[in-house]
Amino acid sequence: MRWACLGNIGAEYLNTRHNIGFLIADKLVGSGEGSFTTNRYAQTSNIKHRGKTLVVIKPTTYMNLSGKAVQFWMQKENIPIENILVVSDDIALPTGQLRMKMKGSAAGHNGLENIIQTLQSNEFARLRFGIGNDFPRGRQVDFVLGEWSRQEAEIIGPRIDIAADMIKSYVSVGVQLTMTAFNNK
Repeated sequence: MRWACLGNIGAEYLNTRHNIGFLIADKLVGSGEGSFTTNRYAQTSNIKHRGKTLVVIKPTTYMNLSGKAVQFWMQKENIPIENILVVSDDIALPTGQLRMKMKGSAAGHNGLENIIQTLQSNEFARLRFGIGNDFPRGRQVDFVLGEWSRQEAEIIGPRIDIAADMIKSYVSVGVQLTMTAFNNK
């Protein structure tokens, strides 16, 4: 199994809304007492959960070129597309809302769009983390690349823990049961 948690590398992006995937990856790997190593196209970590090895990647290609990292690590680790879970931010969901899907469109998300284009398929699971859409018209880029407000930070902390639990559930019981147990809660 493999997880690609989307975000942008660099200190200037560390606490931005677009980097929620990286925050979830850090939580997941840290809870398993793992760490990340910088490799080709991504920071990677192999962790164990219930006897299964999870390959977690944080692409270093920047968000809009995430497909290059995902494709490389899929091939390197010989992981079929049906065992991929991509974690990303989503402005269509309220802040902190979590939703897992079996497949789907990019819904305007450039990182997902690049993965779909590169893999020539949208047949992979994704975990979407709501970041809200409280921004003036034409200011979406500033919003997603902006840092969390204090109020938002209070909401997302516990939701990051739940997102990590959703990933562990996905490994243990699959996408259908995980969606039933967690979506819209």
